[in-house]
Amino acid sequence: MSPEELDRVRWILSGMALLVLCLFGLLVLRLWFLQLVQGEEMRQRSETNRIRLQDLPPWRGMILDRSGQVLVANRPSYEVAVVLEDVPDTALLARRLGTLLRWDANQLAAQLENARAAGQSWVRLRGDLTWEEMALVETFQPELPGVLIQVQPKREYRLMGMAAHALGYLGEITDTQIKGGRFPGYKMGDYLGKCGVELAWENYLRGKRGYRRIEVDAYGRELGQLDRLFPTPGANVHLTLDLKLQQEAEVCLAGKTGAIVAVDPRNGKILAMASSPSYSQEAFERGLTPKEWQKLSTHKDHPLENRVLKGQYPPGSTFKIVMAVAALEEKVITPATVISCSGALPFGNHVFHCWRKGGHGGMDLHSALVQSCDIYFYTVGRRLGIERIAKWSRRFGLGQTSGLLLDKEMPGLVASSAWKMGRFKAPWQEGDTLSVAIGQGYNLTTPLQMAQVAAAIANGGVLYEPQLMEKVESPAGEVLFQTQPVEKSRLEAKPQTIAAVQKALQGVVAFGTGKAAKLPQVEVAGKTGTSQVVSLEREKKGGKGTQNHAWFVAYAPASRPQIAVAVIVEHGGGGGAVAAPLARRVLDAAFPAPRLARSVGTGG
Repeated sequence: MSPEELDRVRWILSGMALLVLCLFGLLVLRLWFLQLVQGEEMRQRSETNRIRLQDLPPWRGMILDRSGQVLVANRPSYEVAVVLEDVPDTALLARRLGTLLRWDANQLAAQLENARAAGQSWVRLRGDLTWEEMALVETFQPELPGVLIQVQPKREYRLMGMAAHALGYLGEITDTQIKGGRFPGYKMGDYLGKCGVELAWENYLRGKRGYRRIEVDAYGRELGQLDRLFPTPGANVHLTLDLKLQQEAEVCLAGKTGAIVAVDPRNGKILAMASSPSYSQEAFERGLTPKEWQKLSTHKDHPLENRVLKGQYPPGSTFKIVMAVAALEEKVITPATVISCSGALPFGNHVFHCWRKGGHGGMDLHSALVQSCDIYFYTVGRRLGIERIAKWSRRFGLGQTSGLLLDKEMPGLVASSAWKMGRFKAPWQEGDTLSVAIGQGYNLTTPLQMAQVAAAIANGGVLYEPQLMEKVESPAGEVLFQTQPVEKSRLEAKPQTIAAVQKALQGVVAFGTGKAAKLPQVEVAGKTGTSQVVSLEREKKGGKGTQNHAWFVAYAPASRPQIAVAVIVEHGGGGGAVAAPLARRVLDAAFPAPRLARSVGTGG
């Protein structure tokens, strides 16, 4: 090799050495920068990547009846969740999970993408895994980045749909609820009460969440636990419901559309609250499909509606209780005032009929209530006038919510001349008064309101605020909250007025229209009612256009009342024939007949 070639090689080697030296210097400079300048930040990133904070939701408080029987508890559920920051390809993960567990891959992909778009760090995919599904997930964990199995508490409703409207159900919190600020500390994926007791006492039932700080490997598998804060279980809510009465009320309504509510007239505590048709809370717990929700929410009988609080009906002849008190207190009649009933009352171009075509003859107040004479109360209504009828209706708590802390109660309607002018821009007519006087026409009431009417007569004229919650206890048994009876108002009616109506209501059951509610072991007082409802559907089909709702309100024992009941069966027919026997069954469950002891001989 010539000297020139050797010099050229030396120059090339020297240049390469210099280049390597420069690159090495840059590498050293970069390492220095990362170690000294960004060292703390890099350390924190490293810790974040290998340390994960795992949420520990609290076990929800139990719901019990007045005697301590558990109505709603909890059970463990194994669920598949995904930590989104560990998932490089959501579509691929969805396909793998779908193939592995035979789930809809498209639906899984949509769940993952929606959660990521909403800024969630993790998402719950499915609950109530079988042992086979859990084994598959654990076996193929390396191929399922970000997927983990966790134990979550789930609600266990032990009455199998009974008392569903009173107890309510849970549902996943919505983005709107989180942003609304009413539920601080909740995160997407949390469950909370949607209605009933579950919603009304959410703050007590919820508890406080905990966490686990764990170390994971590159696949997201747990390597060890660093520390842990145990969640605090929710408090237990004891209701005023009597399980035995509740079950009887539910059985009574099986196959019917209507409601039954029972209250203690001495304090306003609700002993039973049944609405039919009902629904399964378990379906909400597992998650309704869009098709299931559509079917449930558009059902013609509205199974999601709590008819005890939200069903508004003409009160029918049960309203004659209010009319009797109003007439006596306003002195338009006395208990001895006799009004003749011929079966018809001509008025203008219309004839108002009594339910008994031939009439009842001469009626005083007692016999008019016992036989539910319409002509008598048409006449009383004309004497009172709509304004005084409205005044006493409001004194009985009609036309207003009761104050019960449960869902959105409907107020009903107390009609008046001002109301009609505002609603229809038309003056009140005396014929309107006649309809209202027998519980037809514009007035609307809820079953809870009519139970309060019966309770107010039973206890001598006191209206208590209805209560469904007895007390709240911590998991350790400490009483955190105890309800006390709340006297809302008084009728301000004379004792002799109340006594006259009480005696007549005893006669209704003893030998009047409510005989089907009679019990051998306890004296029952009550009032039947039948309200007519216009049905456009039946009119279109050429029918007579009305369907009767069957009403019955009662209390017992008549001398020292302990329970007041209101029953309505939609389109059931006559109150005495349909609703009164159901009230009898509920009262019979409250006062079971004593069993006679059988004497046993020794034999000879």
